[in-house]
Amino acid sequence: MLVHCNFRSPRFNEELEEFRLLCGSAGVRAVAVITGTRQIPDARFFVGSGKILEIAAAVKEHGAELIIFNHELSPAQERNVEKECGCRVVDRIGLILDIFAQRARSYEGKLQVELAQLQRLATRLVRGWTHLERQRGGIGLRGPGETQLEIDRRLIGKRIKTINERLEKVRRQRRQSRRQRGRTGTPLVSLVGYTNAGKSTLFNRLSGAEVYVADQLFATLDPTLRRIRVPPERRVILSDTVGFIRHLPHDLVESFRATLDDVREADLLLHVVDANADQRTAQIEQVNQVIDEIGAARIPQIMVYNKIDLNPQLEPRVDDEGEGPPVAWVSAHTGAGVEALKEVMGTLLRPLPENCELRLPPTAGALRSKLFEFGAVSSEAADEKGGWVMQVEIDGRSLRHLAREQGIELDLIR
Repeated sequence: MLVHCNFRSPRFNEELEEFRLLCGSAGVRAVAVITGTRQIPDARFFVGSGKILEIAAAVKEHGAELIIFNHELSPAQERNVEKECGCRVVDRIGLILDIFAQRARSYEGKLQVELAQLQRLATRLVRGWTHLERQRGGIGLRGPGETQLEIDRRLIGKRIKTINERLEKVRRQRRQSRRQRGRTGTPLVSLVGYTNAGKSTLFNRLSGAEVYVADQLFATLDPTLRRIRVPPERRVILSDTVGFIRHLPHDLVESFRATLDDVREADLLLHVVDANADQRTAQIEQVNQVIDEIGAARIPQIMVYNKIDLNPQLEPRVDDEGEGPPVAWVSAHTGAGVEALKEVMGTLLRPLPENCELRLPPTAGALRSKLFEFGAVSSEAADEKGGWVMQVEIDGRSLRHLAREQGIELDLIR
């Protein structure tokens, strides 16, 4: 049984069609959809008292086993609706987490989903216990006097700590891989976008890979990396990442921070948009909001409007004359416009050498050696402290990376 409410405030509003797609992705067979309109959510049931009676009657009529709300419910609201309707209740966030749990294939992905589920469960344990006043006791059970709720919280906290330690190991491995890419000077390009915008199809078109593609929400969960070439014969690492969605749970963003590091550390973002989506502007805003939340707002973007083959009025082209980021109109399915997109990628990724005067301390011998190895040093003179004042010609990104790799704080004179 699907329940959807329309609100005047965008803070609570969700899209009904997107809700149907989410349920389809989760494998739900909907027997009925109940909609309503409210000013604000009801504190007890989220919906009104009359609507909850309608839902209960529909559950009984159709024999529904599950009620799914297209909104985030509080633990008390879930408990109240379950009691009134006599069946299990899941809200929108629980539905998204269930889809993620079904799709996770890699060790890292499974850990991230379990972490998000446990963090959510830790705040909702009260739902499962109606006997919180009972403590462990009696013959053979006399002990510290913990309630069952306290025991569960302690066990969940212990498991969360274990998962965080394992994810930190994954993060260290990713950092090591990024350092290796930095040493070879290979830039990283990450695909981002609203879920089902066609990121994986574009990834396959650009890389020749065969990543799983499906016309459903969150078809891609585990990140994939491939090496590609863009003009003029530039090697690039391309990363396919999980799609975003409106009101993406904060715990989920936190849990997937290890995966989203590929977005935060990228040199360029391909922001893939479904050119035919009715809520295109809102979806772009939602994606940019998550990008900002993970600290990637500073990274250059190319707006890639995908699926133009579904609209005969749209043609492949590149708009690069405005103040905003370049816009490429492509069809990942047919390949139309993809070569032009590669040209733009090559242009934005081409490092522009900068002339600057750099002061290095005596401890920066390894960095000095690297700069000479790169052929970036125009002139050099010793300073009064035993260090060097160097005139270098190198792009800023490479210079910052070399300094960070050697643990040197840059001192630019000009």
